[in-house]
Amino acid sequence: MAVAVLPALIPDIRRVYECYFAAFKGERMGEIMLKILFPGVDTDAAEFREAHAKGTLEYWHTSDSQYTFKAVDMANGEILGMGLVDIFVRERSEEERKNHGVPWLEGGARERAEKVLNPLHDMREHLFGGKPYIYAHVIGVDPRCQGRKGGIALAKFGLDLSERCQLPIYFESSPSSIGLYKKAGYEILKETIVHKAETLGVEEDIVVPLVVRMPSSANGMSFYEWKEKGYPNFNAPSNKLKL
Repeated sequence: MAVAVLPALIPDIRRVYECYFAAFKGERMGEIMLKILFPGVDTDAAEFREAHAKGTLEYWHTSDSQYTFKAVDMANGEILGMGLVDIFVRERSEEERKNHGVPWLEGGARERAEKVLNPLHDMREHLFGGKPYIYAHVIGVDPRCQGRKGGIALAKFGLDLSERCQLPIYFESSPSSIGLYKKAGYEILKETIVHKAETLGVEEDIVVPLVVRMPSSANGMSFYEWKEKGYPNFNAPSNKLKL
């Protein structure tokens, strides 16, 4: 069975995010995040999905860095899963990197959500600042489509994207899958993000591992070596001669 990863189109929005929400509901941390980001909301309700699709389309018209991809079963055209990435091709100013928080929530709900999301933003600032890199927000496969290689296709596509762009790819992993990324050649960073139990509403803190995969043009340079050298641009001929 052939599975291709293709750019998601406007008519795909509903199905792509159907995969997104289904994948989140099939995983512990995902379920927690949905409850925090959409408290008291039935994310399966038609009204919610319609509003979410409308908001997504509006965002697509304004973002110059975020890309949505779909894993497609080429035998029948079914969308099995989705991937969401930011590709930061150029350096960005502090204003461009500003954290806008969670504007759709108010009061205590917003405060709680931002306690979870702000550390993710702050960590990206600490690691990369405004330098070019790829940030993989999520890979989500509809649980009903598990075993049809949609997840593998999306994961491989992320590596290929890093190679084609000659940029590091970074994302927040989950404790259960960190071993797989290590085997795939990802670098496990010394930094972690710790979500406090009281914020999440669970019994124990949840530690989020962070991983980076450097492109082959780094010539074996680790993430920390790259950072120490001042984030040399792998696409610049002058820098390639120095590496």
